[in-house]
Amino acid sequence: MAIRQAWVEKAQTLVPGLFETRVYPQELIEVYPDEAAFQGWGKKSLDPYERVLHKPFDRGESFILDFGDHQVGYVTFKIKATGSPQDAPLRLKLIFGEMPCEVAENFDDYNGWISRSWLQDEVINIDVLPCELKLPRRYAFRYLKVIVQETSPKFKAAFAEIYCTSVSSADSSKISSLPEHLPEDLVTMDRIAIKTLQDCMQTVFEDGPKRDRRLWIGDLRLQALANYVSFGNFDLVKRCLYLFAGMTLDKGEVGACLFENPEPHVDDTLLFDYSLFFVATLHDYYMASGDKELLQELWPVAREQLDLAWLRVGDDDLVTDDPSWWCFVDWHPELNKQASAQAIFIYCLKRAMVLARELGRNNESELMEARIHLLSKAAITKLYDPDQGFFTSGADRQISWASQIWMVLAEILELKDNEALINRLFERPPAIGPNTPYMYHHLIEALLITGNKDKALEQMQAYWGEMVKDGADTFWEVYNPQEKRLSPYGSNLINSYCHAWSCTPTYFIRKYFA
Repeated sequence: MAIRQAWVEKAQTLVPGLFETRVYPQELIEVYPDEAAFQGWGKKSLDPYERVLHKPFDRGESFILDFGDHQVGYVTFKIKATGSPQDAPLRLKLIFGEMPCEVAENFDDYNGWISRSWLQDEVINIDVLPCELKLPRRYAFRYLKVIVQETSPKFKAAFAEIYCTSVSSADSSKISSLPEHLPEDLVTMDRIAIKTLQDCMQTVFEDGPKRDRRLWIGDLRLQALANYVSFGNFDLVKRCLYLFAGMTLDKGEVGACLFENPEPHVDDTLLFDYSLFFVATLHDYYMASGDKELLQELWPVAREQLDLAWLRVGDDDLVTDDPSWWCFVDWHPELNKQASAQAIFIYCLKRAMVLARELGRNNESELMEARIHLLSKAAITKLYDPDQGFFTSGADRQISWASQIWMVLAEILELKDNEALINRLFERPPAIGPNTPYMYHHLIEALLITGNKDKALEQMQAYWGEMVKDGADTFWEVYNPQEKRLSPYGSNLINSYCHAWSCTPTYFIRKYFA
């Protein structure tokens, strides 16, 4: 790993303070031992000025608290014993859930392929009551299930107060109001998108505050766009760019993700498209902030990503597709990534060319222009199938939504041809479709740059709008309206239900529709 310590140190001077908000549960859901789902559970609203849960709880009894909205923070309990003096430890099992399924389904049945430890449950033994129990871990949740596993025949547990100290580096006072004429569904979508972004904005732009609590550059790029039109926290974007630039992989590649603790360090995951997105993120930051000093400072890292990516281009001017690489694009097990990677490279080269011109680096700008020409020509002559009207990808010449979307975003065709291509997607939809809000973001963006504003709005409403109807407090990592329990990990329990790359409706609404 290559570490440029000065940039890491600059990033550390930009660690933001966190805003804290005390949040109390809004409803008590009574649970009986023989019930396994929300059906039949009785909800009782909690008086916001009366924090005490009057009923003491015996061994084997449990309850669920609904905090009314998604929270990211630290939970405090005030607990006492009732009846006889406490003569044994109190044992509690706590289960935190972003969605009802997490507190309704048995975690013991989890069979996903990523670590079970991401599921938010704890067993805690308390020797002395009364006590104020402050849980040291940070949780992301709306629902909290409390199971009294053990007391003794002589005492019960009474909960005098339970609250969450929610944390975020996002300053809610920065959010401007939307125009009154905006339809209610877009106002709701904007609110949920902003809440998603807010809960992911901690000391970096986190991927998801429940799971994978680290900084991924693919998510950062989209979070930053949403941030520019909402919270306007440029320093947090700057901090993240310094971290990625300051800790690259052995050959100089920007890593796909990095960790903050125990000290900042880059992960060993390398993704072709994510390394290139350092360039796009720097471009977007500069266009939003005008911070030329940071652009000049980090330009060598951006330029290096383009040179490293060029090593992957073969004699046919196509990005080489073989088992030696990993390009993300979307969560889809059958998606071939070659055409998308070709388009993403062109997309990032075009943004780098703009930056090179801003810096007066004419020779570098001309080199990028030449490479754009070669890659674009190869895409049209070798990947485009004129009979089908689509770009193909890989040895099997696969046709997918992702390939067309990214070719539209790369703008290698004339505008009228670009518009015709995106329209064909809806007239003759390929079987390999988008599975994540990440890919849907790029679909909406492709529709907008081809002038299909009404279609873009329709797709937002059909996708994020359906998520709202399905109970989203914050927008999710994975969503397929036709397969609502879809998970790339083998279980929807492990899915992130507040996820960075899903926050961009606020970007589209505030930039294009408000």
